[in-house]
Amino acid sequence: MSTRKFEIDRRRFMEGAGVAGASLALGQLAALEALAAEMMTMDTRPIPSTGERLPIVGVGTSRVFNVTLNTETRARLGGVLKVMLAAGGTVIDTANGYRRAEGVAGRLVTELDIRDKVFIATKIGANDREDGLAQIRNSLKLFNTKKIELMQIHNLRDWRTQIKTLRAMKEKGVFKYIGVTHYDTDPEDEIARIIANEKIDFFQFPYSIARREGDKRILPLAREKGVAILTHRNFGRGALFRQVRGHKVPEWAAREYDIKSWAQFFLKFVIAHPAHTTVIPGTSKIHHMRDNVRAGMGRMPDAAGRERMAKHMTSL
Repeated sequence: MSTRKFEIDRRRFMEGAGVAGASLALGQLAALEALAAEMMTMDTRPIPSTGERLPIVGVGTSRVFNVTLNTETRARLGGVLKVMLAAGGTVIDTANGYRRAEGVAGRLVTELDIRDKVFIATKIGANDREDGLAQIRNSLKLFNTKKIELMQIHNLRDWRTQIKTLRAMKEKGVFKYIGVTHYDTDPEDEIARIIANEKIDFFQFPYSIARREGDKRILPLAREKGVAILTHRNFGRGALFRQVRGHKVPEWAAREYDIKSWAQFFLKFVIAHPAHTTVIPGTSKIHHMRDNVRAGMGRMPDAAGRERMAKHMTSL
């Protein structure tokens, strides 16, 4: 179903149906909610190594899920995951090294009974084989699962050792995909060698409208070698919002690309690059997640449109 035609606010949909939610029988309400969610489903991209399609907006958990679970945080973070799922999203990115975040994500996935609906992407950051295996066992335990969709080597740490473990466990079906990540693009030669030679499924790194170091080498190579790309820090840890403070989203962005907020402006810039598979901006706020998923819907800028967006940012 075309998201261009059917992007719609759920509340407005309910009102347009001619009924008030409070007056509906539970079955009717559930049916309308399900239809509204279907009409809001975001776009997907194929994972090059298999062709499996992945929704183009997910959620990152670094920092934002590093909390103590209580009534308030359960409701808020659980709401974030529910909004993502309602819009067709599946990807939850976390890591063994994110302190409480991986455990919090795992607990919520179990409590919400959504394990079969999500694509878990987690990471190990180990110094030797045994440490890596221990972290893998811990991740499986935290998510109460026997299989994880994507296991990544965090920041290339001891990657030559860890990739052997990941490959062996992928062959056994413990992981569907394997990959590596880095918090920067400085070790570009090493990253390029891994993408070119190691037959990984995913590479994850930071990318934004203000941080495009991957354009020249990493992204073209990933496309050539059939490696999916996850990107984080799409908002520059808030720096981009500070840059546009006091400025309105340009009218042409709304008219041509269905962009209604700065978050959507920043995310659509990234998503529109053909090498990108999924963006995983972190958030702990329901209304931010609702805004983020809308970046995965509607019209996307082409290459010329992306350059226009970048030039607009430099003019502010």
